[in-house]
Amino acid sequence: MKILVTGGAGYVGSIVAEGLLKDGCDVLVLDNLQQGHRGAVPEGAEFVSADICDPASLEDVFRRHKFDAVMHMAAETAVEFSITDPWRYFQNNVVGGLNLLEAMRKHQVHKLVFSSSAAVYGEPESTPIVEEHPKAPINAYGETKLMFERILGWYRKAYGLKYISLRYFNAAGASKLLGENHRPETHLIPNILKATLIQPPIPNPQPQGPETRDSGFVSIFGTDYPTKDGTAIRDYIHVVDIARAHILALEKLEDLSGRAYNLGNGEGYSVLEVIETAKKVTGIDIPVKVGARRLGDPAVLVASSNLAKTELSWKPQLPELGGIIESAWIWMREHPDGYQS
Repeated sequence: MKILVTGGAGYVGSIVAEGLLKDGCDVLVLDNLQQGHRGAVPEGAEFVSADICDPASLEDVFRRHKFDAVMHMAAETAVEFSITDPWRYFQNNVVGGLNLLEAMRKHQVHKLVFSSSAAVYGEPESTPIVEEHPKAPINAYGETKLMFERILGWYRKAYGLKYISLRYFNAAGASKLLGENHRPETHLIPNILKATLIQPPIPNPQPQGPETRDSGFVSIFGTDYPTKDGTAIRDYIHVVDIARAHILALEKLEDLSGRAYNLGNGEGYSVLEVIETAKKVTGIDIPVKVGARRLGDPAVLVASSNLAKTELSWKPQLPELGGIIESAWIWMREHPDGYQS
């Protein structure tokens, strides 16, 4: 099969492309490199620098290649910026997505796996969150993901599009060759590890048991959440497990079209718990700086992935938080400057 991976030079997209290549697929990565990296495109994949917001460039790609399916991951993804600059998110995630769907329709490509998000749920009414949970996004990022899921439903009814939406919770970790390198970095685990790289080792690390902007400390955004230790709780899922879910979804598109699946471990960890686990993994202590909550951050996001386990035959193979952090730590030590090194 020939698969188009939009956003395939980004964090999740590159590792999905890597998994597709290992599965024997012919892969073309399309990315505008605003957030992605040319060095993240896995060896063996063809690369095209193009933007889904440019219909002419999409037309050129679809005219020159015959695709069997599309993995759609190109998007604006930083939640906090979606509060202050929602236009970017609606333009890229909705308008750009519509451009892609129209190119697919014109060129008779009828299969798509969509990178959605737990942000479609907003502040959960109950946990773990199931797919039927009410959808009430509290940030523009989640709103755009929900809008595009609904657009996919209408395209299925009107044009026969076959699609599956995968709602990730917190992607983390790295494969042996590819890891996380956002600009700026807003995710907790890589920011802890970035700060850790410039700290001295703990002389006698004790088994006790965030976020920074290229500084020597970890910022904790909010310690007044209604949680066990006052910090936000998230469900961390290994990015390699996410990639495997995409391949399983592609294999089952014919039978499961129109479905959405949560991807998570079903267990949540607070920011403080993640920091303590990272200390154990690295053997390094780092200072912590407490700040106010960020706009658009729910207190708790934990998935029920039972539907994916039942219908996609998927379950996390790398669920342990320490192992997830260790894989990211190995990659970051080998790539201290990300894909620039």
